[in-house]
Amino acid sequence: MLVHGTRTSSAIWAHQVDALERSGHPTLALDLPGHGTRSGERFSMPAALAAIDDAVATFAVPPLLVGLSLGGYTSLAYAQANQAKLAGVVLAGCSTEIKGKPLRAYRRASGFVAGLARAGGGTWHVVTDMLAALAGYSPLADLRRLHLPVWLVNGSRDPLRLDERRYLLAAPGSRLTVVPGAGHDVNSHAPVAFNRVLLDALHELRAA
Repeated sequence: MLVHGTRTSSAIWAHQVDALERSGHPTLALDLPGHGTRSGERFSMPAALAAIDDAVATFAVPPLLVGLSLGGYTSLAYAQANQAKLAGVVLAGCSTEIKGKPLRAYRRASGFVAGLARAGGGTWHVVTDMLAALAGYSPLADLRRLHLPVWLVNGSRDPLRLDERRYLLAAPGSRLTVVPGAGHDVNSHAPVAFNRVLLDALHELRAA
């Protein structure tokens, strides 16, 4: 099951859905509130977790949950609270804690841009909603409580990989793949490499 990042939609997973389904794995890419088919809604963490839960319930067996960026943070939060419903989790482009002065500065800037975007019909409010939802959230705390198999995937040029070593320490046994030359949207920048991580993870889960 695939969960996208901020200001994108389930459409970003086209390469992954195709590769996984051709390999015989039932696959679902969902739209979070405020995105894609749900762009008329406002994003919040409770709404995002409910959307993931509804999607997980459609699987006959516990799925592998895959999240990119915002989708990674929401997937981790969901996984920690619903471990029995999942087989494992892949976290991409979300190996840093969003907090402190950088978060406050980004929130102020994005709030200003959101006002301009509303005047022009844009959707930048999703960014401010996202930042408000993540304020105070600690992915490291959830990783320490997680007992599922964890795979971390980051592009080598992704600025959101600052804490990947701390993530590995927080989740002993987790696997880290850094894709050379890829940026934040690692699944789009290097779809073959990203798909290989997913297929290897599914193979490992099936063997287990």
